[in-house]
Amino acid sequence: VQLQASGGGVVRAGGSLRLSCAGSGSISRVNYMGWYRQAPGKQRGFVADITGDGTTGYAEPVKGRFTISRGSGENTVYLQMNSLKPEDTGVYYCYVDMTSYPRSWGRGTLVTVSS
Repeated sequence: VQLQASGGGVVRAGGSLRLSCAGSGSISRVNYMGWYRQAPGKQRGFVADITGDGTTGYAEPVKGRFTISRGSGENTVYLQMNSLKPEDTGVYYCYVDMTSYPRSWGRGTLVTVSS
């Protein structure tokens, strides 16, 4: 399984970005797809996830501003990010958890929010 994240870039505070994560290979029996991020000098932390039946979860700092969604198939996940803040800056990584397989990670896409 390979995951490719895209959609990062530079945006001013208050702006929006939409991240995409497309998976290739054998993706099925998905339990979760989601996003983590890593700010400069910090550990990677949870941002949002979505289950196979569409249940979503968010980290407190992004609730009400970010929305995670799935594509029509099992291999795509999106992260709509609104009202971005400088503290949202970091590398965003997508992942997929499938039954009986270890978690697979994408390479990450850089989001920079300027003040």
